[in-house]
Amino acid sequence: MPAEGAGELDWLAFEQAGVLATGQAVRLLGRGAVRGLIESGRWRSLCRGVLLAGNGRLTRDQQLWVAVLVAGKGAVLAGATAAAEAGVRGLRQEPLYVLVPAARHASTALRRLPLDMPGVLVRRTTILPESHLQLGRPRRTTIARALLDAAGWARTDDEARTVLATGCQQRRTTARELREMMAELPKLHRRSLITRTLDDISGGAEALSELDFVALCRRFRLPPPDLQKRRVDASGRVRYLDAYWRRWRLHVEIDGAHHMDVRYWEADLRRQNDIWIAGDRILRFPASLVRSRPAEVADQLRAGLEAAGWRPDR
Repeated sequence: MPAEGAGELDWLAFEQAGVLATGQAVRLLGRGAVRGLIESGRWRSLCRGVLLAGNGRLTRDQQLWVAVLVAGKGAVLAGATAAAEAGVRGLRQEPLYVLVPAARHASTALRRLPLDMPGVLVRRTTILPESHLQLGRPRRTTIARALLDAAGWARTDDEARTVLATGCQQRRTTARELREMMAELPKLHRRSLITRTLDDISGGAEALSELDFVALCRRFRLPPPDLQKRRVDASGRVRYLDAYWRRWRLHVEIDGAHHMDVRYWEADLRRQNDIWIAGDRILRFPASLVRSRPAEVADQLRAGLEAAGWRPDR
């Protein structure tokens, strides 16, 4: 915090992590004083129109401020960048995404960023009401808007689905909030995919592997399971089943790579034994198999359901 009696420049530098627009600095110090600070090496000129009130390497907070200042008036953090700053873990850290009003022109400074600055992608929108923004330093879009934008801007469909599932799995937002926000974005990219994904998340899917499994059941005309079903194991601990067909008492567990660790493997075997002792059936598939050989998984799942009494509609 600036010391008692600190001036406007000290407070502005504090609020913006030491990153200033050149116009801000000139207004407070004068052009000659700013030039002297840069030439003496006490301050850094990061790119046209943006300064660092210091001479060290850029921190993450400073990189975020450079991104919005170089993008110009009205710029806010958006997409995966805004979601990560709001607490969603596991999203891509680079490039930095910034959203600006559609009327703004691209800044040429974006092509001349310093080496300690990640790339900045500027997206434009005609829809950015105050209700889509939340306070932060710098300002950013709300989690729901950020995740929808991130899904629309993702490199692949799988990345788009993962972004949505991650935000909901970590309880940073809900499928309902995402649907409400989506209704305000009529030109959202990947709208159909996002709608299907939110439907599956509402049904209980919380990871990409579970979304893939639900899609597999739909594709091969198998009955949809209950997802993340709560149960109490033999030791009294609450567990959540990846997929469960209550009518046919069939469980399916979808194992990620971490299940190969001996600690998880032993616990998985104990839970599997508890399920068999209780009289239910269980099938287990690695997540990689669900994605790479879905027909093989569907064949075994169909056989398991039929053995438990399910009869497909003819």
